[in-house]
Amino acid sequence: MSTSIGNFISRSVFLLCFIVIVAIVAGIGMPASAEGNSHPFITMWGSNGSGDGEFARPTSIAVNASDYVHVADTKNNRIQIFNSAGDYLTQWGSTGSGNGQFNQPGGIAVNESDYVYVADTQNNRIQIFNSAGDYLTQWGSTGSGNGQFNQPGGIAVNESGYVYIADTYNNRIQVFTPYGLFVKKWGSKGSGNGQFNQPGDIAVDKNGSVYVADTQNNRIQKFTSSGTYIKKWGSYGSGNKQFQYPHGIAADPNGYVYVADKGNARILEFTSSGAYVTWWGRYGSNKNMFKAPMGVAVSASGFIYVADSGNSRIQKFAPSTFR
Repeated sequence: MSTSIGNFISRSVFLLCFIVIVAIVAGIGMPASAEGNSHPFITMWGSNGSGDGEFARPTSIAVNASDYVHVADTKNNRIQIFNSAGDYLTQWGSTGSGNGQFNQPGGIAVNESDYVYVADTQNNRIQIFNSAGDYLTQWGSTGSGNGQFNQPGGIAVNESGYVYIADTYNNRIQVFTPYGLFVKKWGSKGSGNGQFNQPGDIAVDKNGSVYVADTQNNRIQKFTSSGTYIKKWGSYGSGNKQFQYPHGIAADPNGYVYVADKGNARILEFTSSGAYVTWWGRYGSNKNMFKAPMGVAVSASGFIYVADSGNSRIQKFAPSTFR
């Protein structure tokens, strides 16, 4: 009997050790945190429709110094403005090609003077408005020359007021003065350093570094303010430094970079050098869940806003609880 008991105990200990080892191995490579653990969910607003505070495929989002949230309500061909709690404030725009009209606006940015820049994607132009939504000016036309566009997507403004455009189907970045004078461009179609395959969005950090969501290449590329290549990270997949068609990108005041990983229905966070920090989200319609997130923005105080395009809503998350 003692031998049987001893064999039973030995087998039990072996089984327990095996389970522990399997659990440890299974945990290797899992994200450090997910489901909003490091960036707690705060609130969300919006639903599918065309009324005030409703959306049809919101694609891009920007936050000004007063924490007003500007949303490119793409399929409704308008811009909507909210306060930081999600209360509706105002809107402007309609379908068309006239001044102040849009054809699927896909990018939005706000400069330090509170001027609003909109990438009017299907009209192949950039429009500028004041904070009240009054039309100021525009530039751009269809083509591949300097100052021309082929479905421009992301737009960013640096601290000096220069405007950076992800000229998506021309596979390049263009830079302009605050009122649209062409400055420079870089990029061509491909997968080499400094090349692009349908870049979807662009961000500029407080030091002037430029980050591009190189969507179809499933990577992020980083450049100096003048377009000199610095580094890249990412590949196709669902791992910690992988993407499935990253579309939105933003840089916060502390140098962290956030990516809207559209196909993986999540947000990833990196350092400015591309080191993985965390991720959160998965496919669905509950809080902390996304369907094709397309845009991401960070306020001056570190709050993160996501254009949850497939769910026709905006979600807001807190700054990191680990910093």
